[in-house]
Amino acid sequence: MIFFPAIDLKDGQCVRLLHGDMAKATVFGKDPAAQARAFAEAGCEWLHVVDLNGAFAGRPVNGHAVEGILAVVKAPVQLGGGIRDLAMVDFWLDQGVARVILGTAALKNPGLVKDACRRHPGRVAVGVDARDGRVATEGWAEVSDVSVADLAKRFEDAGVAALIHTDIARDGAMQGPNTAATIALAQQTAIPVILSGGVSSLGDLEQVLQSNAKAARKLAGVISGRALYDGRLDVARAVRLLKGAR
Repeated sequence: MIFFPAIDLKDGQCVRLLHGDMAKATVFGKDPAAQARAFAEAGCEWLHVVDLNGAFAGRPVNGHAVEGILAVVKAPVQLGGGIRDLAMVDFWLDQGVARVILGTAALKNPGLVKDACRRHPGRVAVGVDARDGRVATEGWAEVSDVSVADLAKRFEDAGVAALIHTDIARDGAMQGPNTAATIALAQQTAIPVILSGGVSSLGDLEQVLQSNAKAARKLAGVISGRALYDGRLDVARAVRLLKGAR
C-alpha cells in the first residue's frame, strides 16, 4: 500500500479543515513547497495535493503554490480541486502533475472523466467524497442523491487510475477512518481504491492493514493529513509500515 501525505492549500498556505468546512481551517504552514520537500525527504513516494479554494471556486486558485511544490520534489504528485474541464487536465499534466483528481466534474460531467482517461491513460483519478454514503460535490458544500457505489460503476471500464474515497464526517476529526465503508466500495469495483479521512495514528494504519488483509488487499493506499501536522503520526514510520505490507 502507498502512504499519501496530504497538502491542502487555502490562500497559498497549508491548512486542514474540519469536516470539509472552509470556516474551520487550521493553518499549519505558510510554505507548501517546504512541506512537500519534507514529506519527500521522509520517504513518501507520492504526494496528495488539494486546491481547497479551487474546489469551491470551480477553477484553480492556488496554482502558484502547486507550481512551487512541483519545482522542489521529484515524487509524483496527485492534484485535485477546481479541475473541471479537459483544458485544465491537460495543463496540469503538462506542468508535471503525475495524476489529476476529478471530483465534482466526475459527478456532473462523467464524459469529461472518460475523455480525460482516453487522452491520458493511467493519469486520472476520481474523488469519491461522501456524506452518509452519498457523493458530495462543490468542495463538499453540496450532497447529491448518488451513492458512492453508483458513481464508481459509471467509470468501471473508463480506465480510471484510482478512486479516492473520503468520508467527510471523519476528515480532520481525528476519530479514525471509516475503513469498513471504503473497503465495501473497493469490493464493488475493480478500480484501485485509496482511503482518506480520519487516519490519526499508527494504530489506525495498523487497523486498516488488518482489515485490508481480511478483504484480500482491496485497498491501494491511505491518505493522511492533520495527524502529520499535529505530530500524532510520524511520516517516515507510516511510510515504512504501509510499504512493508506490500
